[in-house]
Amino acid sequence: MKAVEKLIYFDYNSTTPVDPEVLKMMTPLLRNVFGNPSSNTHKYGDEARMAVEKARIQIGRLINADTKNIILTSSATESINLALKGTFEASKYNKDHIITAQTEHNAVLDTCSYLESKGARITYLPVNERGLIDLNSLKDAITKKTLLVAIMYANNETGVIQPINEITQITNERNVLFMTDATQAVGKIPVDVETKNIDYLTFSAHKLYGIKGAGALYVRNLNKQKITPQNHGGGHENGMRSGTANVPSIAAFGKACEICIKRLESDMLYVSKLRDELESKCLSIGNSFVNGDMSQRLPNTTNICFNEIDADELILKIKNKIAVSTGSACTSATFEPSHVLTAMGLTQNQAYSSIRFSLGRFTNKKEIKQAFSILDESIHMLREIHDFKQYK
Repeated sequence: MKAVEKLIYFDYNSTTPVDPEVLKMMTPLLRNVFGNPSSNTHKYGDEARMAVEKARIQIGRLINADTKNIILTSSATESINLALKGTFEASKYNKDHIITAQTEHNAVLDTCSYLESKGARITYLPVNERGLIDLNSLKDAITKKTLLVAIMYANNETGVIQPINEITQITNERNVLFMTDATQAVGKIPVDVETKNIDYLTFSAHKLYGIKGAGALYVRNLNKQKITPQNHGGGHENGMRSGTANVPSIAAFGKACEICIKRLESDMLYVSKLRDELESKCLSIGNSFVNGDMSQRLPNTTNICFNEIDADELILKIKNKIAVSTGSACTSATFEPSHVLTAMGLTQNQAYSSIRFSLGRFTNKKEIKQAFSILDESIHMLREIHDFKQYK
């Protein structure tokens, strides 16, 4: 009987497999540490609370943050909503202007759209063909009424890393808060909230080999930066996020962060070599190019346009062999071209012909070779069909 080939997973920016060390840690925790961390009258509550606080320390260490400035949430999306809505609601009578970029994740864009309906003024900065914002445009957009600038650390579709140092220098000089969605950056590259002078930073567990259901919001100064809570009913997380803590996922989050600290440099080197090899092979197919800046980007990500194919058709053709995507997992069910790629100047046809490959800790060299063979054959076949239809 022929063995079934393992599906090659190249969609790490969507979600990561859980690290075996995280699973090993979780098994006894799920069985034995079942108390409510808010229960302070018995050891079961104490054990759960200790697990949460240990994780908070581990999470803070990964981004060089003081433990007391970490708010635990259910996801990066919740963290983004809390930061944006909470800050606007607390300050809207003084400042009502928010600046973001056209290439942000929908968690930011949709939240900004909601805030517009509540009276906020939003400026959506364009990006250049490499996916980077223009710093002079940012300077020009800031006014006396600007409350906050929200620019993602690294793009989820292209991996392009924004110039965070230069951005925070501008926001600090103009006395404007800076928030960054660092969901794709944390755990993949060094992220330091202190040296980068970041006011708010959001990320989640399942993007760095943890369990789904846990996220974090870093706030530089909870006493100074006023945030209106979005969840009420118990005053958890210093009153910022009520609700019983998801102890297993939070503990797993902490363990995953601890592992990332140990493996960060080796993981970066490992996946960048695999990414570069895959990218080089894919470009050798011809009539293709990489979307976005090729120097300032995540080590695991490449977004490639294969002209004269439909990316959705290619994905459907290879779906039982290679797991890839056309962009954000949160919006991949739609049939609109990527807002990230069109903002970078790609035509709709080029955007529809682009595929994101995101690799990770468990990707191996054999998979790169296998994937290229599958992609090469499939793309040539689709292009032949395309040429036939045009000729016909």
